[in-house]
Amino acid sequence: MMDLISQEIFTLHGMLIASIFIMSWVIGLLMTLSHMTPWVPRRRAEFLAPEVEYRASPVKEFTKLLERDINAPKRYTPSTCYLSVIIPAMNEAERIGVMLDDCCDYLEARAEKDEQFTYEIIVVDDGSTDNTPDVVKQISLTRKNLRCMKLKANRGKGGAVRIGVHNCGGKLILFADADGATKFEDFEILEKEMLRAAGGEPLDESFPAVVVGSRSEFHSLQAHLAEASVAERSFFRTILMHGFHTLVYLFAVKTIRDTQCGFKLFTRSIAARVFPVLHIERWAFDVELIFLCEKWSVPVSEVCVRWKEIEGSKITPFWSWLQMGRDLVLIWFRYSIGLWTDEPPK
Repeated sequence: MMDLISQEIFTLHGMLIASIFIMSWVIGLLMTLSHMTPWVPRRRAEFLAPEVEYRASPVKEFTKLLERDINAPKRYTPSTCYLSVIIPAMNEAERIGVMLDDCCDYLEARAEKDEQFTYEIIVVDDGSTDNTPDVVKQISLTRKNLRCMKLKANRGKGGAVRIGVHNCGGKLILFADADGATKFEDFEILEKEMLRAAGGEPLDESFPAVVVGSRSEFHSLQAHLAEASVAERSFFRTILMHGFHTLVYLFAVKTIRDTQCGFKLFTRSIAARVFPVLHIERWAFDVELIFLCEKWSVPVSEVCVRWKEIEGSKITPFWSWLQMGRDLVLIWFRYSIGLWTDEPPK
């Protein structure tokens, strides 16, 4: 009896039926997963709503990225400084001081040497339950151009970065993690590559380009880059990370090896194009961001930076990676069948 069943399964007709059944099951599973994982609808008015600096007196509003007039020649407002640094932070009271010292030391020293180098630092407090915004506010009393924005509720890392980007004035926009895992002076490595991609100085903010920092293990075959890079990470996290990046390659991003390093640089024009259409607000937002840039044929470069794992990561082993895996599958599925579009919100 089993022999007859086995022979029937391996006939052309049987294999066709089995394939249809499996495909139907997979599509049904993806549709169910998509239905159970809703996304927040995007509205242009959300990006234009005023945001104010935390505990500023008098009240100070942040510069808006997008033009209010949807028919304006450019979708973005003119830059007000050379560099905006966006730092998402949730319950980072114990770690953010070290990161801000590294960041401010570099930026202040460079601004003293070059009067054309202007900057702002925006810490976006993502609904912290500790005193993170008060710590940042206290540091800002002795540091230049440091401001804090406090979100009313937790939006996720992607949501915090997106809101920060929509409220900055930089010709270049960099987002960096609050843990200080990356040496901030490596911004110059990203900047040099950006200038090369954009045709040199003076930087043209209308040129759409992205430069992402990458941790050294992704460049192990390039010895001259690896020598300038240091990455230290636990064995378990390394295994999870490599598995995740295999899925990233299969379902979404083909050109960038390390999508998750929290050190990415944008020109103002491409930030105004890509951030308004992002749907993912949690850890996998980087994947959607680079996925869209690849889809639009935007130049995306990857350069090696120094990186070290810092204790206190907000990523929960297994569950966070499982959530990220779910989100990247949904990125592929929703864009493929048209549930998501890359059109800007009205």
